[in-house]
Amino acid sequence: MDNTPLRRTLLGLGVALGAFVGGWAFFAPDAFYSSFPGLGMHWIDVDGPFNQHLIRDVGALYLGLGAASLGAALSRSAQPGRIVGLAWAVFGVLHFGYHASHLEGSVGDRVGTLVSLGLSALLGLALLLPSRARTPQEPLQEPSARAADRSGVVR
Repeated sequence: MDNTPLRRTLLGLGVALGAFVGGWAFFAPDAFYSSFPGLGMHWIDVDGPFNQHLIRDVGALYLGLGAASLGAALSRSAQPGRIVGLAWAVFGVLHFGYHASHLEGSVGDRVGTLVSLGLSALLGLALLLPSRARTPQEPLQEPSARAADRSGVVR
């Protein structure tokens, strides 16, 4: 099963999300704490005192997920993207669940938090889906047969 353009696009969104949130949290934890997600909204500083260690850990987690997304996007196979999708889905669903049960800030902040975290969880869930169903005309081939089809030589 090949890595489709849609899966690569979703993985690219994972790279961007990981770089944005992770880079900001890890490299500028004070600014992340006081002004994330930007645009005058405050989603972090309303939830307790500043903890540089925790914020940098979250940044490192997002950077790691972004790096794994990049590696999966560069793969020819869909399988790495599905595995990265599992990681994004577990993290995203649990993260969404926490914030859905601990709403803080203005109404706009609450809505923004739930929408952004919901989309993040959906990103992971979408990456878990198979690329496409095999059509009845497509025979199931062994990996060695597929390699022979592409190169003319059985490996």
